[in-house]
Amino acid sequence: MARMGRPRAFDRQQAIEQAMHLFWEQGYETTSLSQLKAQLGGGISAPSFYAAFGSKEALFREAVQCYLESYAGVTECLWDDAIPPREAVELALRRSTTMQCDSGHPRGCMVALGTMSAPGPEHAHVAEPLAISRARTHAGFVRCVERGIATGELAENTDAHAMGTAFNSFLLGVSISARDGIDVSVLSASITGLMKLWDVASNEQ
Repeated sequence: MARMGRPRAFDRQQAIEQAMHLFWEQGYETTSLSQLKAQLGGGISAPSFYAAFGSKEALFREAVQCYLESYAGVTECLWDDAIPPREAVELALRRSTTMQCDSGHPRGCMVALGTMSAPGPEHAHVAEPLAISRARTHAGFVRCVERGIATGELAENTDAHAMGTAFNSFLLGVSISARDGIDVSVLSASITGLMKLWDVASNEQ
Protein backbone atom coordinates (compact mmCIF):
# COMPACT_ATOMS: atom_id res chain seq x y z
CA MET A 1 0.00 0.00 0.00
CA ALA A 2 1.45 3.32 -1.06
CA ARG A 3 2.30 5.70 1.76
CA MET A 4 0.58 9.05 1.67
CA GLY A 5 2.83 12.07 1.64
CA ARG A 6 2.89 14.41 4.60
CA PRO A 7 0.45 17.31 4.25
CA ARG A 8 2.07 20.54 3.18
CA ALA A 9 2.76 22.81 6.14
CA PHE A 10 0.57 25.90 6.35
CA ASP A 11 2.65 28.98 5.57
CA ARG A 12 1.01 31.66 7.69
CA GLN A 13 3.00 34.59 6.31
CA GLN A 14 2.27 33.56 2.74
CA ALA A 15 -1.42 33.31 3.63
CA ILE A 16 -1.37 36.86 5.05
CA GLU A 17 0.24 38.14 1.85
CA GLN A 18 -2.39 36.38 -0.27
CA ALA A 19 -5.15 37.88 1.87
CA MET A 20 -3.51 41.31 1.56
CA HIS A 21 -3.74 41.11 -2.23
CA LEU A 22 -7.39 40.09 -2.06
CA PHE A 23 -8.32 42.91 0.35
CA TRP A 24 -6.23 45.32 -1.73
CA GLU A 25 -8.10 44.37 -4.88
CA GLN A 26 -11.64 44.07 -3.55
CA GLY A 27 -11.82 45.95 -0.28
CA TYR A 28 -12.83 44.64 3.13
CA GLU A 29 -16.60 44.52 2.80
CA THR A 30 -16.64 42.87 -0.63
CA THR A 31 -14.15 40.16 0.28
CA SER A 32 -16.03 37.15 1.63
CA LEU A 33 -14.84 34.50 4.04
CA SER A 34 -15.28 31.86 1.35
CA GLN A 35 -13.03 33.84 -1.01
CA LEU A 36 -10.39 34.15 1.68
CA LYS A 37 -10.49 30.44 2.45
CA ALA A 38 -10.17 29.61 -1.25
CA GLN A 39 -7.28 32.06 -1.63
CA LEU A 40 -5.38 30.73 1.36
CA GLY A 41 -4.49 27.35 0.02
CA GLY A 42 -7.35 25.87 -1.93
CA GLY A 43 -10.06 25.42 0.61
CA ILE A 44 -8.73 25.81 4.13
CA SER A 45 -11.45 24.69 6.52
CA ALA A 46 -13.36 27.19 8.63
CA PRO A 47 -11.96 25.76 11.90
CA SER A 48 -8.41 26.00 10.51
CA PHE A 49 -9.03 29.56 9.35
CA TYR A 50 -10.30 30.70 12.74
CA ALA A 51 -7.51 28.84 14.52
CA ALA A 52 -4.92 30.62 12.39
CA PHE A 53 -6.38 34.14 12.27
CA GLY A 54 -9.26 34.44 14.71
CA SER A 55 -11.59 36.37 12.41
CA LYS A 56 -11.84 38.17 9.09
CA GLU A 57 -11.23 41.47 10.89
CA ALA A 58 -8.10 40.14 12.55
CA LEU A 59 -6.78 38.89 9.22
CA PHE A 60 -7.53 42.27 7.63
CA ARG A 61 -5.55 43.96 10.38
CA GLU A 62 -2.58 41.66 9.72
CA ALA A 63 -2.89 42.18 5.97
CA VAL A 64 -2.82 45.96 6.47
CA GLN A 65 0.28 45.68 8.64
CA CYS A 66 1.93 43.52 5.98
CA TYR A 67 1.23 46.22 3.39
CA LEU A 68 2.52 49.01 5.63
CA GLU A 69 5.77 47.10 6.22
CA SER A 70 6.35 46.48 2.54
CA TYR A 71 4.68 48.41 -0.28
CA ALA A 72 3.95 51.51 1.79
CA GLY A 73 7.68 52.02 2.30
CA VAL A 74 7.94 53.82 -1.05
CA THR A 75 7.23 57.15 0.66
CA GLU A 76 9.63 56.76 3.60
CA CYS A 77 12.17 58.88 1.71
CA LEU A 78 10.09 61.89 2.80
CA TRP A 79 11.55 61.43 6.28
CA ASP A 80 15.17 60.98 5.21
CA ASP A 81 17.02 64.24 5.94
CA ALA A 82 20.02 62.97 3.97
CA ILE A 83 17.98 63.46 0.80
CA PRO A 84 17.45 67.08 -0.39
CA PRO A 85 13.79 68.01 0.17
CA ARG A 86 12.82 68.55 -3.47
CA GLU A 87 14.46 65.27 -4.43
CA ALA A 88 12.68 63.47 -1.58
CA VAL A 89 9.28 64.75 -2.74
CA GLU A 90 9.85 63.75 -6.35
CA LEU A 91 11.31 60.40 -5.33
CA ALA A 92 8.27 59.60 -3.19
CA LEU A 93 5.89 60.55 -6.00
CA ARG A 94 7.72 58.51 -8.62
CA ARG A 95 8.35 55.47 -6.44
CA SER A 96 4.76 55.30 -5.30
CA THR A 97 3.38 55.85 -8.80
CA THR A 98 5.59 53.10 -10.21
CA MET A 99 4.52 50.73 -7.44
CA GLN A 100 0.84 51.52 -7.90
CA CYS A 101 0.99 50.81 -11.63
CA ASP A 102 2.96 47.58 -11.27
CA SER A 103 1.11 44.65 -12.84
CA GLY A 104 2.53 42.20 -10.30
CA HIS A 105 -0.12 43.08 -7.73
CA PRO A 106 -3.45 44.97 -7.54
CA ARG A 107 -3.16 48.45 -9.00
CA GLY A 108 -3.46 51.50 -6.79
CA CYS A 109 -2.53 51.91 -3.15
CA MET A 110 -4.18 50.00 -0.31
CA VAL A 111 -3.55 52.93 2.03
CA ALA A 112 -5.07 55.51 -0.32
CA LEU A 113 -8.04 53.24 -1.01
CA GLY A 114 -8.64 52.79 2.69
CA THR A 115 -12.18 54.09 2.53
CA MET A 116 -12.97 51.26 0.13
CA SER A 117 -11.00 48.70 2.12
CA ALA A 118 -12.26 49.71 5.53
CA PRO A 119 -14.95 47.81 7.42
CA GLY A 120 -18.21 49.50 8.47
CA PRO A 121 -18.43 52.31 11.06
CA GLU A 122 -18.88 49.88 13.91
CA HIS A 123 -15.44 48.45 13.14
CA ALA A 124 -13.69 51.61 11.96
CA HIS A 125 -10.84 51.03 14.42
CA VAL A 126 -9.69 48.11 12.27
CA ALA A 127 -8.77 50.48 9.43
CA GLU A 128 -7.18 53.06 11.72
CA PRO A 129 -3.61 52.10 10.68
CA LEU A 130 -4.51 53.10 7.11
CA ALA A 131 -5.66 56.54 8.25
CA ILE A 132 -2.51 56.95 10.33
CA SER A 133 -0.36 56.02 7.33
CA ARG A 134 -2.16 58.52 5.09
CA ALA A 135 -1.64 61.25 7.69
CA ARG A 136 2.05 60.34 7.97
CA THR A 137 2.59 60.64 4.22
CA HIS A 138 0.80 64.00 4.18
CA ALA A 139 2.95 65.20 7.07
CA GLY A 140 6.05 63.98 5.23
CA PHE A 141 5.29 66.12 2.20
CA VAL A 142 4.62 69.18 4.37
CA ARG A 143 7.83 68.54 6.28
CA CYS A 144 9.87 68.45 3.05
CA VAL A 145 8.45 71.82 2.02
CA GLU A 146 9.27 73.19 5.46
CA ARG A 147 12.83 71.92 5.06
CA GLY A 148 13.03 73.68 1.72
CA ILE A 149 11.95 76.93 3.34
CA ALA A 150 14.36 76.51 6.26
CA THR A 151 17.34 75.96 3.96
CA GLY A 152 16.45 78.92 1.75
CA GLU A 153 15.63 76.71 -1.23
CA LEU A 154 12.04 77.98 -1.18
CA ALA A 155 10.69 81.48 -0.59
CA GLU A 156 9.92 82.32 3.04
CA ASN A 157 6.28 83.05 2.22
CA THR A 158 5.72 79.59 0.72
CA ASP A 159 2.64 77.94 2.22
CA ALA A 160 4.11 74.63 3.34
CA HIS A 161 0.78 73.06 4.20
CA ALA A 162 -0.83 74.04 0.90
CA MET A 163 2.07 72.80 -1.21
CA GLY A 164 2.45 69.62 0.80
CA THR A 165 -1.26 68.97 0.45
CA ALA A 166 -1.01 69.42 -3.33
CA PHE A 167 1.67 66.73 -3.55
CA ASN A 168 -0.23 64.43 -1.22
CA SER A 169 -3.52 64.90 -3.06
CA PHE A 170 -1.88 64.02 -6.35
CA LEU A 171 -0.55 60.81 -4.86
CA LEU A 172 -3.98 59.88 -3.50
CA GLY A 173 -5.42 60.47 -6.96
CA VAL A 174 -2.85 58.19 -8.55
CA SER A 175 -4.65 55.23 -6.96
CA ILE A 176 -7.83 55.92 -8.90
CA SER A 177 -5.89 56.69 -12.08
CA ALA A 178 -3.96 53.44 -11.76
CA ARG A 179 -7.20 51.50 -11.25
CA ASP A 180 -8.62 53.20 -14.34
CA GLY A 181 -5.66 52.02 -16.40
CA ILE A 182 -3.83 55.32 -16.88
CA ASP A 183 -0.36 54.45 -18.12
CA VAL A 184 2.56 55.05 -15.79
CA SER A 185 4.28 57.18 -18.46
CA VAL A 186 1.38 59.64 -18.39
CA LEU A 187 1.47 59.84 -14.59
CA SER A 188 5.25 60.27 -14.70
CA ALA A 189 4.86 63.24 -17.04
CA SER A 190 2.28 64.65 -14.66
CA ILE A 191 4.78 64.44 -11.81
CA THR A 192 7.27 66.43 -13.89
CA GLY A 193 4.63 69.12 -14.30
CA LEU A 194 3.62 69.00 -10.65
CA MET A 195 7.19 69.61 -9.49
CA LYS A 196 7.04 73.01 -11.18
CA LEU A 197 5.10 74.13 -8.09
CA TRP A 198 8.34 73.75 -6.16
CA ASP A 199 10.42 75.42 -8.86
CA VAL A 200 8.12 78.46 -9.02
CA ALA A 201 8.36 78.91 -5.25
CA SER A 202 12.12 78.51 -5.51
CA ASN A 203 12.38 81.23 -8.16
CA GLU A 204 10.33 83.61 -6.01
CA GLN A 205 12.80 83.65 -3.15
